[in-house]
Amino acid sequence: MRILPCGDEALLVEVANLREAEELYGRLRRDPPPGLTDLVPAARTVLIAFDPAVTGPARLQALLHGMSPADVTSPADVTSPADVTSPATVTIPVRYDGPDLVDLARLTGLSPAQIIERHLRGRHRVAFCGFAPGFAYIAGLDPGLRVARRDSPRTRVPAGAVAIADEFSGVYPRASPGGWHLIGRTDLAVFDLTRNPPALLVPGTPVRFVAVGGAAVGGAAVAWA
Repeated sequence: MRILPCGDEALLVEVANLREAEELYGRLRRDPPPGLTDLVPAARTVLIAFDPAVTGPARLQALLHGMSPADVTSPADVTSPADVTSPATVTIPVRYDGPDLVDLARLTGLSPAQIIERHLRGRHRVAFCGFAPGFAYIAGLDPGLRVARRDSPRTRVPAGAVAIADEFSGVYPRASPGGWHLIGRTDLAVFDLTRNPPALLVPGTPVRFVAVGGAAVGGAAVAWA
């Protein structure tokens, strides 16, 4: 654990991997220290914002360094339905007709049907958010589906596209450039400024993907234009 000052009212905690970042975020969310004002998890860090009128960096650093492995909570526990601080499971209906299914089959050695099956049965959860408002990095992807981002990113990915890259799934909240592999699409609005809060997928949210409609392997070019 490496702790760095981030302005006058925050600390940036660097950890070894995603799991440690999730564990630290879960521990602090479940049992927030006095003066905590915000938590922002990422792939290898957690930003801890605090009210300097209540606490200070030295006190928070002492608390963090004093944590033992038993003090943290595993990601599975963080997203347990029994944890009243966890958001409810978000179900994302997906039409698995993405234009990259055939390429993914070549990269993984799996058939498109097997790719879809493995994606559906994963234990998914939002690890952190970034890239664009409402874009969630959803952990829990089957190891057999973990591939690098596309060599050539697309200049435009449509809103609602469901994609995978590295160890994450993602749902594009709006049309934007993107380099992830597109496996399907959803009509669910994951980001809506008229909703409070606008983002449907926040860190710690359990996610369940369900298949809807037919899976036209390779996708229809007009549907993804």
